[in-house]
Amino acid sequence: MTRSHSPRTQPDDLILGAHMSIAGGVDLAPLRGRQVGCRTIQIFTKSSNQWRARPLPSDEIDRFHAHLQAAAIAPAVAHSAYLINLASADPALHQRSMAACQEELERAEMLGIPFLVLHPGAHMGTGEEAGLQRVAQSLRELLKRTDGCRVRAVLETTAGQGTTLGYRFEQITQLLDQIGLPERTGVCLDTCHLFAAGYDIRTPDAYHAALDLFDHIVGLSSLKVIHLNDSKGPLGCRVDRHEHIGEGTIGLEAFRCLVTDPRLRGIPMIIETPKDGDVVETDRRNLRVLQGLAQSQRAPRARTVRQH
Repeated sequence: MTRSHSPRTQPDDLILGAHMSIAGGVDLAPLRGRQVGCRTIQIFTKSSNQWRARPLPSDEIDRFHAHLQAAAIAPAVAHSAYLINLASADPALHQRSMAACQEELERAEMLGIPFLVLHPGAHMGTGEEAGLQRVAQSLRELLKRTDGCRVRAVLETTAGQGTTLGYRFEQITQLLDQIGLPERTGVCLDTCHLFAAGYDIRTPDAYHAALDLFDHIVGLSSLKVIHLNDSKGPLGCRVDRHEHIGEGTIGLEAFRCLVTDPRLRGIPMIIETPKDGDVVETDRRNLRVLQGLAQSQRAPRARTVRQH
């Protein structure tokens, strides 16, 4: 087994990792994560751009678990396929999305993955309120169909590109309230999406104001996964384009606040930064930047958050 070339020097409760390829089988993803120096990984459980999913053989699942344990990676996080749109009003697309999302939940459960990150979807011109209602009704039905599963459907904040839903905290909390199954749901906060949607986090004061607002509207107790990505676009551009940590328009200070904030310790923080050139070295470089920030001065202000 390949040893990591990136020593784990971050605090024990800082869980940094990266999205890993499943080329050749999901069981290879933990090995790739170990090579990069991950303490957590995110994967697709199937092709991200196809409806069809090949079966997961039991021996591949067993190897996945064994490799996670050997690499000391926990938790693993799954991300749903991009084709799924639970907000669609088109009957055929909606039915196909429901079937695919149910399969994603079941595959994550088979793999022992606790979180399935989902984009809320796009209303495609039918209006935000109607779209939000379809998403909430769809997820409530899907979670009831998979009753007995432990995997949570984790709604990802979005940039708000096109007719995409989930770009305001109010929309996220509306979805959680309407689904009404807090033990099976959660939230994924994506820094690029957050910034592109208009939430400034570039300075300590702006960061704390944004996180306090999230806690007030959604609740930090709902936050299960964080995506750490810089942004190619400016504040409020509503364009989802990720950049390497510290090389985009967000800058390093926001990430220093995130990785030194004691309120966020224990939450898996996963990079989805561009895979340029040498993919392994690119991921290592981004993780090294975050590890360096984690060893620097803690966030200047950490407020006491409300309990939900």
